[in-house]
Amino acid sequence: MINEFWSLVVETWEQGIRGVGVDDIIICLAIVIASLLARSLMNSYVLDKVAKFTERSETTLDDEIIESLRGPFGLIPVAFGLYLITSYLPFTGSLDLIATNLVKMVVIYTIFSALSNLTQPLLNLLSDFAWLTPAMTTWTSRVAGVLIWIIGITMMLDVWGIEIGPIIAGLGLFSVAVALGAQDMFKNIIAGIFILSEKRFQPGDRIRIGDGLHGIVESIGFRSTQVRLLDTSPVFVPNTDLSDSQVINHQDMNYRRIFWTINLVYSTKADQLEAICKEIEDYINSSENFTKNPGQENFVKVTELGSSSIDLTILCYMNVISYTEFSQVKQELIFKIMSAVDTNNSDFAFPSRSIYIENQDT
Repeated sequence: MINEFWSLVVETWEQGIRGVGVDDIIICLAIVIASLLARSLMNSYVLDKVAKFTERSETTLDDEIIESLRGPFGLIPVAFGLYLITSYLPFTGSLDLIATNLVKMVVIYTIFSALSNLTQPLLNLLSDFAWLTPAMTTWTSRVAGVLIWIIGITMMLDVWGIEIGPIIAGLGLFSVAVALGAQDMFKNIIAGIFILSEKRFQPGDRIRIGDGLHGIVESIGFRSTQVRLLDTSPVFVPNTDLSDSQVINHQDMNYRRIFWTINLVYSTKADQLEAICKEIEDYINSSENFTKNPGQENFVKVTELGSSSIDLTILCYMNVISYTEFSQVKQELIFKIMSAVDTNNSDFAFPSRSIYIENQDT
C-alpha cells in the first residue's frame, strides 16, 4: 500500500504539468527569482557605481544616458533568465516556438526601449545649435520615439509571422476616415510646427496672447500649448489659435521702457521746472538700473501745457527683465521724482476746473 502511494507521488512529481516535472518547475522559479535579483542588483549597484563615476565629469550628458538606460539595462537579466528557462524545459513543437518567440519579443523590447530612451540625451548634444530650440528638441525626441517604436512593433509582429503589409493597407483605408474627422487635430499639429520653426516663443517665456491671456509658456504640444497664467491657473491654447493671434513675447525684450507723464501745478516757475527735469534726468543717467537704448535716448522734458497742469514726460529704458526687479526700479524712480518735486518747491497737479461767474447789471 505504501509503495503504491509512493509510486503515485513520484509519478505526479515527475509528470508535473504537461510533462514538466515539479523539480523542473522549482528550477525555473529559482531562475526567475535569480533574474529579478540580478535585475535589482544591476540597477542598485552596478549602475549606481557607474553613475557616481560619471558625476565627476563636467558634462551632464553621460549622467542623462545612464539614467535613460536604467530601465532597459534591468531587462537584460530578465531576458537571459527567460532564455535559460526555454532552453532547460523540454518544450517541443508549438510550445517551443511560443517560448522562443516570447524571448525574442523581450529582447526586441529591451533594444528598442533603450533606443527610445536615448533619443532625448543624444538630441541634447545638438542644443548648442541656434536652430534647434528646446521645444524643437522635445518635438524631435517624441517623433523619433514614435518611429523607433513603430519599427520595434513591426519586428515583434514579424516574429509571430504576422505580415505588416495587409495591416498597413487596412490602416490606410481607416486613416482616410479618421483624417476627415480629425482635421482640426492635423491643423493644430501643422500650426505647432510653424510655431516651432518661427521660434515665436519657448517654454519658460512670458507671453501675451491678444488682449486677454498673459502667462508663462510651460510646454508646446502636438495639439495645444500650455500657458500658466499669472494667477497660476493653466490654460491649454490650441496651436491654430496661437498661429493666427498676435503674440507678444515679453521674454525677448531688449529693454523695458518707462513712459510716464507727470502733472505739476501751474504755479511752478520755469527755473523750477528746469531744475526738476535736470535732477530726474541726472538720476536716470547715473543710475545702474537704467541703460541707453541706441534707438532712443532717455530724457525728461516739459512737453505740454495741459488744461489743469504743466506736463513733464519721462522716457527711459532698463535692462531688467524680471517683473519684480522692474517694479523695484519703478518704485525707486517714483521716490526720486517726489523728492525732486518737493525739493524745488513744486507740487503735483490733479484734474480740476475753475468756474468764473460774471455779474451783469440788469
